[in-house]
Amino acid sequence: MERYKTNKVLMVRPVAFGFNEETAVNNHYQKKGNLSSYEIQEKALFEFDEMVSKLKNIGIDVKILQDTKTPHTPDSIFPNNWFSTHSDNTVILYPMFAKNRRLERREDLYDIFENINEIKTLDYSQLENEGVFLEGTGSLVLDRKNKKAYCSLSERADERLLNIFCDDMGYKKIDFRSYQTVDTKRKLIYHTNVMMSIAENYAILCADAIDNKEERQKVIDELKANKKEIVYISEEQVENFLGNAIELKNKDGVSILVMSSTAYNILTEKQKNIIEKYSVILPVDVKTIEKYGGGSARCMIAELFI
Repeated sequence: MERYKTNKVLMVRPVAFGFNEETAVNNHYQKKGNLSSYEIQEKALFEFDEMVSKLKNIGIDVKILQDTKTPHTPDSIFPNNWFSTHSDNTVILYPMFAKNRRLERREDLYDIFENINEIKTLDYSQLENEGVFLEGTGSLVLDRKNKKAYCSLSERADERLLNIFCDDMGYKKIDFRSYQTVDTKRKLIYHTNVMMSIAENYAILCADAIDNKEERQKVIDELKANKKEIVYISEEQVENFLGNAIELKNKDGVSILVMSSTAYNILTEKQKNIIEKYSVILPVDVKTIEKYGGGSARCMIAELFI
């Protein structure tokens, strides 16, 4: 059976983090600010190192890849989009929407695995040449325990490749469309993991973002069928990255829910009480990374199941 929580993660330490014009076309959570590129990188690096320290202190094994100055990859801090690992020793490589994000894929990923000869690779990345994208565990919110793949379809999440992934990995597809309001218009949310997160015993979900009532009910029913207690969050909380959380376990097997301080500060007492029945919440301050990158704590963590 596939393991569904891990205490081993990979993170990429940034060298030139910054606002990415190529991703901003459909990531409406990115914001331009008035800091220089040097200041953005220095603040992001500080936030990254502090987050790694917090994870290690709570008992998470963090592997770090150091980013390189060339090629220039402003979003390398979000490695969960270009690969995922699975406990049958499979590494999956994904096709990326932004051309400069395709440069994030790197062969030395395999250096962190001990039994490299036993690893199988599923490489979907060439499909980006055909305009077909599925951006890892940004597009896919996986219920690994129950083999379900929740996916909010968008420019970065193609249903054809979702079908292939589910066939290859033996997952049930739960697809839908979710939206956020941008300048009074409803626009597709670019990644599923900003509006939902799945833990062993609960799920964080912005049901209000799923405009189609049948699709919304389908998602709720699938979660409830697996006895997940649902923490319903608002669209405002999505904008504050509360959907972008991830459940890990520490070396003692304790469930840890990692989220940003931005997200933690907008939790209601009711929501916090549900989560804390099952997990210890670990807030991390990544506000510079959130503002300029449009991603939060979950995006920075690639789970290692090999």
